[in-house]
Amino acid sequence: MSTATYGTNAVDWESRISFDRLRTERLARLKNELEASDLGALLAFDFSNIRYMSSTHIGTWAMDKMIRFSLLTRHSDPIVWDFGSAARHHQLFNPWLSTTTAEMDADPHAPHHGAVRPRRESGARAGISTLRGAFNPDAGIAEEVARKIKRELEEFGLLDEPLGVDVIELPILFALQQAGVTVVDGQQVFLNARAIKTEDEISLLTQAVSMVDAAYDQLYEFLRPGVRENETVGLVSKVLYDLGSEYVEGVNAISGERCSPHPHVYSDRIIRPGDPAFFDILHSYNGYRTCYYRTFAVGSASHAQHDAYTRAREYMDRAIALVRPGATTADIVSVWPTAQEFGFPDEEAAFALQYGHGVGLSIWEKPIFSRLVSLDHPEVLEEGMFFALETYWPSADGIGAARIEEELVVTATGCEVVTKFPAEELLVAGQRYFSVGGQLPVIRSSQSHLNTAAGRGEQPGDA
Repeated sequence: MSTATYGTNAVDWESRISFDRLRTERLARLKNELEASDLGALLAFDFSNIRYMSSTHIGTWAMDKMIRFSLLTRHSDPIVWDFGSAARHHQLFNPWLSTTTAEMDADPHAPHHGAVRPRRESGARAGISTLRGAFNPDAGIAEEVARKIKRELEEFGLLDEPLGVDVIELPILFALQQAGVTVVDGQQVFLNARAIKTEDEISLLTQAVSMVDAAYDQLYEFLRPGVRENETVGLVSKVLYDLGSEYVEGVNAISGERCSPHPHVYSDRIIRPGDPAFFDILHSYNGYRTCYYRTFAVGSASHAQHDAYTRAREYMDRAIALVRPGATTADIVSVWPTAQEFGFPDEEAAFALQYGHGVGLSIWEKPIFSRLVSLDHPEVLEEGMFFALETYWPSADGIGAARIEEELVVTATGCEVVTKFPAEELLVAGQRYFSVGGQLPVIRSSQSHLNTAAGRGEQPGDA
């Protein structure tokens, strides 16, 4: 297992990411999970599951529309019903959808060599879902989707077996049921397959992280009083897209008093001297995501902010020290504070502040780390799992907070952290200020009078 990074291009003179191997190994993992389940087939509407199953992609614009779907049965390779001309494109440029290793799926009359054979029908087909209800219900679109799925289940002798579905619109669910198909939850099969990352997935995830490393370096140089949160979002997005990002899912830019409680959305707030500011950068490189927090102080940090950062770092380091094969999510969350310790009534109210989650073609994947569920329902860590751990601590002055997140991969003997922008100490961004007595301390109150004895109301001779 390697977390080495390469260039973003494919070259003939160096062995890098093998996309053929990526496609083959992902599908093999999904087939194994399907075989181990009691399902006859898997139907996916979620774009991440479709990509994992079929290695197809039509752009991030369509991710929230549920307009395309794919089917994998015990006796066939993936079939993708795609949006308009995308099906023709995939017939031309996705040759793996025209071949199969399954006997029932193969063209019995076509010549072949080895286990891979031409298919009786292409796995790239035209089809459309309901456009999230935008089509007139009387148009029969949901019934047509059900007809397509039923045909394949009948073709491969699986109509009487349960069909596992990840997410589904109610009209399609009802149409499948009316067609005699037993629909059950298939999401766990997908997530179990995706929990252990292949060699190439780890390389893609690490490459995605390296691009965020670069974005943080430029963000650190850019931060100063007068910058607005939304400007930092624009800067980060440009850096990532220039480096080859497929999709900037979001940049959580939070500063000043907005840090506590965490609002989980950026604004147009102007950053001021002495502000805490934390960021979460989420983007996709060839489908593989990041979730990567860093915290800065702008110009200087108060003692309370420094203490909050130290506390968040300690919780992070205690957690990372426990990560190894055989450890559980319960082991990790047991070293994190309870919700009540940092001002919340229960774990649901504090959810995702002390948190961990798998990262892959989407966030969040398995395993999940949270005191809300992990103590009672622990998951065992295995080599090849790739996940993020997040910690948070509010500052005692009630103004700011610290947020740290590291991404890591479980190795045979422990783990390796792949997020490399410095985070062991609180970084101070922005220019340094000089007075007649020299450089102003980087740990100071942003209210100037509190940095002088007289301003604090101390009398001469006070200790």
